[in-house]
Amino acid sequence: MIRVAVFLLLVALLASGVAWVADRPGDVAITWHGWRIETSIMVAFVALATLVALAIVTWTVFRGVVRSPGRLAERLRRHRETKGYLAITRGLIAIGAGDAAAARKYAEVARRLAFNEPLALLLGAQTAQMSSDRDAAEVAFRAMAGRDDTKLLGLRGLFVEAQRRGDSIKARMYAEEAANTAISLGWAGQAVLQFRCVAGDWNGALSRLESSYRHKLLDKATYRRQRAVLLTAQAASAERRDRDAATALALEAVKLAPTLVPAAALAGRLLAEAAELRRASRIVEKAWGINPHPDLADTYLNLRSGDSALDRLARIRTLVEKSPEHIESALALARAAIDAREFTVARDALTPFLAEPTRRIAMMMAEIEETERGDVGRAREWMARALRATRDPAWTADGFVSEHWMPISPVTGRLDAFEWKVPLAEIEAKTMPAGREADGAATIEAEPTIMEKTAGSAAEEPKTAAMPLPIIPLEPQGRSAVQAGARAAASSPRSSSPTADSRPVKTDAIIPLVHVPDDPGPEPDPESDTVPGEPNEGWRGLRPFTK
Repeated sequence: MIRVAVFLLLVALLASGVAWVADRPGDVAITWHGWRIETSIMVAFVALATLVALAIVTWTVFRGVVRSPGRLAERLRRHRETKGYLAITRGLIAIGAGDAAAARKYAEVARRLAFNEPLALLLGAQTAQMSSDRDAAEVAFRAMAGRDDTKLLGLRGLFVEAQRRGDSIKARMYAEEAANTAISLGWAGQAVLQFRCVAGDWNGALSRLESSYRHKLLDKATYRRQRAVLLTAQAASAERRDRDAATALALEAVKLAPTLVPAAALAGRLLAEAAELRRASRIVEKAWGINPHPDLADTYLNLRSGDSALDRLARIRTLVEKSPEHIESALALARAAIDAREFTVARDALTPFLAEPTRRIAMMMAEIEETERGDVGRAREWMARALRATRDPAWTADGFVSEHWMPISPVTGRLDAFEWKVPLAEIEAKTMPAGREADGAATIEAEPTIMEKTAGSAAEEPKTAAMPLPIIPLEPQGRSAVQAGARAAASSPRSSSPTADSRPVKTDAIIPLVHVPDDPGPEPDPESDTVPGEPNEGWRGLRPFTK
């Protein structure tokens, strides 16, 4: 409506101007080179307007002819770009749908029509991964790493490809470069942290952890817990070289994470060796009150070397009062009582748990029956019950059952992975001989991307390995055989530790849009060997075990 009003107003003004000129006639005379032209004002205005219009038309036509080649080229370029973007879109959809043939087709079209587009490079890399063409995928990721706008994505892809090849050196190099390029990059910071832990570089790992916390990649509770784990590992590494420094590190770890059993046990042992028995007792008692554990009981029993078995029994009574109803209190008291030959006390401690005994309880009862009464038959009966009894908790990480706590998982290199829990009975046990440490370094698993999580395709949680019961002969072989077996199993509940399953980790494409049942990423070679890394100091020689 407003436009109509404005148009009518302009027409009225134009008509008024023409009428005004018509009401005031006049002549115009032009003399030029002997020519004289005379006309009215109205005719002169019309002629002038006509000349201006002809000039505009002529200029427009001339400019259009001159610019037509460029416009044609621009039109063709836009047409190519449109087709290229359409090919990229359809190619990414094909990758998400698991259609390798369509993905290759559209990737080739995108390479020809939009070769300089970041998404075209990504499509090419994804298609190569889907087709198990690792060389082509690495070439595409290197091209992305060479551009400012796709550098981080390229480094991420190169990191994943290096992981698939088992090349931990290059994987760490790419992760370090990505972390230095973007300090707030979560996956790079986590990978660098794990690599440094695997190499036993605890100072470097602490520095990386501090950086991640400063850039708000970790919440405060996670930061305190992981720092305590690293300090405990550092204290264990420094124990032989500098006990004072190791003690200070262990005490700081206990302050940060009072529930971290290895830190409290290590701090208590170091303080006891420094003759600070009261302080060591307070630390172990506080930790026991929060989280009763056999390692704490062992540390508390041996705070003062040279004590008699009765003295240690009296000491353990003080400890179990902190958590009198807990099964670990009963086990600790029974163990000390058996050593002191106070069998009545041991029986009374274990009696509340005899209805459904665990393996440790059953084997302790076998030892009591044989040692106190020489009843080999009853001992064998308890040993038979032990074979069918509930499993005891053990240090478990990513399906790995270990005799001792370690700061990182030997399977994935994940920090603070070990948990004190009962291994699942239905999972086949993976054990490492007691007292034997693995060699090499653990590999780092690439974390799932946001799109993988959104699509519900997060990596399968690691399975938990079962801890097999030590086989004790049931034939009559004298008291010493059964007693030794029962004593060993009862005093060391973590009697099995893991062995490696050497199959490589299956890793998905860097950013699959939809994770379909048949993985679009390449299947790693199941016969490929892992690459050993730097030995761990303190927990020396973790091998790159993979699932």
